[in-house]
Order: sequence, then C-alpha cells, then structure tokens
Amino acid sequence: MQIPGVDWVVATTIIAELGVDMSVFPTAQHAAAWTGVCPGNNESAGRTKRQRARRGNEHLTTALVQAAVCASRTKGSYLKEKYWRLAARRGPNRAAMAVAHKILIAAYHMLATGTDYRDLGAAYLDKRFSERTKATLVKRLEALGYKVTLEPLQAAPSEATEVDFHAITAA
Repeated sequence: MQIPGVDWVVATTIIAELGVDMSVFPTAQHAAAWTGVCPGNNESAGRTKRQRARRGNEHLTTALVQAAVCASRTKGSYLKEKYWRLAARRGPNRAAMAVAHKILIAAYHMLATGTDYRDLGAAYLDKRFSERTKATLVKRLEALGYKVTLEPLQAAPSEATEVDFHAITAA
C-alpha cells in the first residue's frame, strides 16, 4: 500500500493473483506479460501498428488500471507526472495501462526483495530530461512573444554553508 494509488483492495488483489513467492516469474517483465499489462511491439517495416491490449489476468489488470487512475490524482508523485505526460500524447486509456505496468513492476520488486517503495518524485522527469524541458519552455515563451536568454544561477548560499558544515563535521 506504499505505492501511490494502491489501497488495501488492490494490494490484496495483487497478492491473491500473483502470490508472495516471486520465484515463479524469472523477471518482472514475465509477471507483466502474464498479467497482460506489458507494452506491445507490433512493428513491421519501421511502421508501428495499433494493437489491442494483451490478454492476461483480467482481475489483476482491472485492479492495476484502477490503481493507475487513482495514482494520477496523487499530489507530488512520479506516477502522476508519468500518467499526465503520456495522456497528453497517447490518451488516458493507454496512459493508465502504462502506469499500471509501472505499478506492477514496483510491486514485483517489493515482493521479490522485501524492500519498501521509494517514489522518485514529481520533478524526476524534469530533472532527467532537463535539456528537453528547458528547450520546450523557451519555445513556449517565444511563441507568446518574449525574447528569452538563459543564464545559469550561481550556487545558493545554503549549499555553501551545507558544504562547510560537512567539512567541519568531517574534521
């Protein structure tokens, strides 16, 4: 229930359908394929064709998609940002299926290793693709009629004092 969007009903469904012994599935991708939330690859001659979702465990798929839609409404979550970025390009149903896949992969690793869920945060995708984000924002401002020049900020004073504090404690 640490994963955003997963309540006790979805958590119970995951454990009831997958079990707690993850040695049944060699990898998380095998579990996703069995469940029916894995991404498809219907491509021929460089052209990607549309395809309906893979058949799998309909009870688990339904619960995961419901959890994905709920995760899209969780504030400050990586899954929310991922959902809305995908929904803008691919539509809400495909975005929900992709986030359901991410939830299943996280649940698989939690059950297989016994670790807790660690959310990457809402700003993870912006940090990962900072150059793309910067170019997109500059382009949007220029489309509104502004001239944009970018200059990097200097180090904030709090960072300098933090480094000094670590240097003092290490000495």
